Amino acid sequence: MRDSNVLTSISLALFASLLMACEADPELAGEDRPTADLVIHGAPVWSADREGDADAVAVRGDRILAVGEHQDLAAHIGPDTRVIEVNGGRIVPGFIDNHTHFNRAGELLLGINLLAVSDDVGFRQELDEAHRRMPADSWITGGLWGAYEAWEHGDGQVDGEPPADAYNPDGEIVEAVVDDRPVLLWNWDESLWLASRAALEHAGFDCETEGVECRNGEPSGRLSPAAGETLRDKVPEKPFEQRLAEAEVALERLREQGVTTIHDITTPEQLKVFQHLHREDRLTTRVYARPTLDRWEALAAVGITHGFGDPMLQIGGLKGFVDGIMGNSTARFHEPYEHIDSRGQWRDMMYPEGNMLELLKAADAAGQWPQVHAIGDEAIDHLLDLYEKMIEANGPADRRLRVIHTQVLRDADVAERMAEMNLIAEMQPFHAIDDMRWMEERIADRSRWAYAFRTLDEAGVMLSFGSDWPGTNASWYPANPMQGIYAAVVRKTLDGEPEGGWYPEERIDLETALKAYTANNAYAEGNENLKGRLEPGMLADIVVLEEDPFAVDEMALKDIEIRLTVVNGEIVFER
Repeated sequence: MRDSNVLTSISLALFASLLMACEADPELAGEDRPTADLVIHGAPVWSADREGDADAVAVRGDRILAVGEHQDLAAHIGPDTRVIEVNGGRIVPGFIDNHTHFNRAGELLLGINLLAVSDDVGFRQELDEAHRRMPADSWITGGLWGAYEAWEHGDGQVDGEPPADAYNPDGEIVEAVVDDRPVLLWNWDESLWLASRAALEHAGFDCETEGVECRNGEPSGRLSPAAGETLRDKVPEKPFEQRLAEAEVALERLREQGVTTIHDITTPEQLKVFQHLHREDRLTTRVYARPTLDRWEALAAVGITHGFGDPMLQIGGLKGFVDGIMGNSTARFHEPYEHIDSRGQWRDMMYPEGNMLELLKAADAAGQWPQVHAIGDEAIDHLLDLYEKMIEANGPADRRLRVIHTQVLRDADVAERMAEMNLIAEMQPFHAIDDMRWMEERIADRSRWAYAFRTLDEAGVMLSFGSDWPGTNASWYPANPMQGIYAAVVRKTLDGEPEGGWYPEERIDLETALKAYTANNAYAEGNENLKGRLEPGMLADIVVLEEDPFAVDEMALKDIEIRLTVVNGEIVFER
């Protein structure tokens, strides 16, 4: 891909030069001026780095033909050009999300999402809707009910145990909705399980099976955690058609929210789905697929290096893991948490000692781009040490190393060190306004350096923004980039708390946040010459916002909707 990027850069430069010559030379003007397939006008253009006024973008094929004033682009309009006047708002590059779990999002959107459910009414409604959406012969699994209810207690527990009044539904509620469909559901921490009769019969479970609760000689539907896990192991593999249906509903959500590229933590099964959709020209969001770091050798064995593929579907960086997460207090810190006697945990890739460094060196030497998860302050410091040793061992190269999440710095010196190493801070701003509800209880004054957007930016670290969509069993992280931008700019919850913002010294300006969702992410994936900006020759990934974010009150940023989404020159969403 590095060679192809060079060729792409040359071809883009030639394309742009020819276009400018055409516009400058009267003899090449008029009938010989290239005709656009699409012209969008009527709103100011934010191109990410272009100077001068513009209120129109012209598209030819899958590329941007011209950007400028509408009257200057009129010569590109022919009898077959579609012209869309948007009458206000703002035209911006397509949003690039640096961190998604697409397969999980599809599961929750098509299947069942009980995260916010804590009573029978909500449970029955969500189950009924999932039952209507799902293919007739498919299982309904998961749910994770009671998550938000539990997390009102901070970490979901009271004195180390789930809340005594936690919602505990009965199996009869399942039978009343799903008839003979197999259903297996569990709550947010997998301490409570429910199964339909059809699911129990599939597994051969009855009242003689350990862990199956019975009443009057019949299973009630409730299972012990051990029985639930055993039954889950017996659930048939998900049909490919169901995976496709999940992907379609997830792609629809991304189109509606102006996301034209995702950097996805892609499983092998999901990659097959992406390939199928791409072959059929049904992939409406570009995918920068990120396998895990321990797969470097299998990829290298068949000659796959970073960027393998095409602009719609590429093999991207390889994701590694240093520590756990803040949600369950396993992120690794120099000092213990405030609420438990623990500093957090190292992840499996860190063992045996030295394993992570060997993975990094080997993958980097094989032409891969390691991109590693580090959340706690000790984890980030340790990852920087590892990256330094890797670079020292392998020498200079074009690598776009990321610190995934970069959640809690030790202090501002860490940002300076990251800048010196040319590291990219891959962050998800919505985390900040979600985690603030319990973070100070766990790490006290260390919260000052949590989500240190401004400190990193002022140190010269490139900010890369995304969502972590769909989130964890404690939170739903929306894929909506405008809510992520709001979080970075305002640092308040969606209902406006706290007044002034959470650690407001770490707020950043709107333009910086927009670049972190567009041009910076294109650079982070090595495609800065293809997308992330609205310039002639770039891929035609364009979003029209209903309102101009530079003209509204900052509290309204989160509410700005998408008017139009264009991917590869094709309109994929129009409100």
